[in-house]
Amino acid sequence: MAVPKKKTSTSRRDKRRAHDALKPINVSFDKNTGEAKLPHHISLKDGMYNGKQILIKREKPTEDSASEAAEA
Repeated sequence: MAVPKKKTSTSRRDKRRAHDALKPINVSFDKNTGEAKLPHHISLKDGMYNGKQILIKREKPTEDSASEAAEA
């Protein structure tokens, strides 16, 4: 089994760990809805990105249309 040749000092250990800290998530707010979202991501509420419509929301099928499709 490999064993360290010399003891790692606390300052060397801590310098190595300096980059391991968690950083807070950058949150931006949507201009249209005011909802918090990640930067460079599509707003899932209205499907807009950078002022353009990217996603077109589909309406959920109602019970009436589901029963009509089953009959046909």
